[in-house]
Formats: sequence, structure tokens, C-alpha cells
Amino acid sequence: MEGLKYHRILLKLSGEALAGENGFGIDPQRALDISRRVKEVREMGVDVAIVIGAGNLWRGRVGQNQGMNQATADYMGMLATVMNAMALMDALENLDVVTRVQSAIEMHSVAEPYIRRRAIRHLEKGRVVILGGGTGNPYFTTDTAAALRATELGCDILIKATKVDGVYDSDPKKNPNAKRFDRLAYMDAISQRLAVMDSTALTFCMDNKMPILVLNLWDEKALKRALMGEAEGTLVSGD
Repeated sequence: MEGLKYHRILLKLSGEALAGENGFGIDPQRALDISRRVKEVREMGVDVAIVIGAGNLWRGRVGQNQGMNQATADYMGMLATVMNAMALMDALENLDVVTRVQSAIEMHSVAEPYIRRRAIRHLEKGRVVILGGGTGNPYFTTDTAAALRATELGCDILIKATKVDGVYDSDPKKNPNAKRFDRLAYMDAISQRLAVMDSTALTFCMDNKMPILVLNLWDEKALKRALMGEAEGTLVSGD
């Protein structure tokens, strides 16, 4: 499509994006809503890779607080991301969007192993690629997995989908005077500890010059406007 600013994107979704009203589990309707937005973007000619979290199913921090070994808790979270990836794949394929799930933890019965060149080939063929299993290593978040995969796959931008329209200097739900940023430098986001991504992911993006766009996925037009280069959300970059 003419006018596209970004031709290949990594969409980072939280696990809660799939959750029901109680914030837990997988709501097939939420998965379908997300899939419709992804389909619209794919039909614009944009290559789409997705990394999804697992907070709707499991939070490693909860296990750690109850005495669980952190590596064990993290591996459980990585497995939960594959469950979310499969649910999203099913919703996308119900809309006739050709999709592949790849996992950093090998489980051949349900997902391809993550192979960078194969993932790139899927994208070139117009398939949506959902990347589960985090980085395959404990102690790293799905934010870091998203930063790593976006760089590996040659994405133009990493888009973090949230329920708010950008990054604020404080919680806008608690502070009506919270200031929203249109643009941020990586170092400012890191030094001010703003709720963009964790510091490891931010530093990785900074070192590899991977821009991050934080926007409200539930605004039906926000993602499409951003891909066309219109001002949307908060752009975090080196500028």
C-alpha cells in the first residue's frame, strides 16, 4: 500500500490482552478482536510478527513470592505464552489469516521451533508469525523477547500494544494531570523509569536502534494510522 511508513512490524501484546473481564484466562472474543486488527494490517501489506506475554495465565513473580525457584517460575511462564500463541493462531485462522507459531522452547507437536531464517521466510510469504516461549531462557521478560525478535527479523519498529494511548509521566488513571509524551529518547525512558518496557529491553532497543511505539490497540484506527505515519501514541527512539 502506498504511503506506508512501516513495512514489517513486531507487535508486542500482553497476556492480559486475551483475558476475560476478571483479567484471567483466555477469552476467545478478545482473541478475535485482536485478530481482526491484525488482519486489517496484514491486508495493508505489512509483515506482522507477534510476541505475546502470559500474565493472564501465570505470573512468575507470584510463584517466586511463594518460594518457587525463579528459573522454574519463568519456564512455566514461557510455556503459558505458547498457550496464548495457539489461541491467537486459532482466532487468526478463523479469519483466514495464514499463521505460524514458533516457540523458543521446542514442542514439535504444537509449534515450529524458532528458526530466524524460517520466520523471515514466513513473513516474506505473507504469513503472520507468532513467537512463543519468550527468549527460551529464564530471567528474561517477553519485553526482552520482543526487542530481540524485532531486531533479528529486521522489523522497522516494535509496537507495544496497551490499553492507554501512550506513555505518561504518571498513572493517568490515578492522576488526571498526568502528562503524555509524544516522543521520548531511550535514555529518558530508562532514567525516568517510565512504563514503556523493562530496562533490559529498552537498552537492547537503544543499542540496536530499534524504535518503539506505544499505542492503544483498542482504538480501532490507532494501529492503522501509525503505520501510515500519522502521529499516534508515544514514539521512543534515539532522536
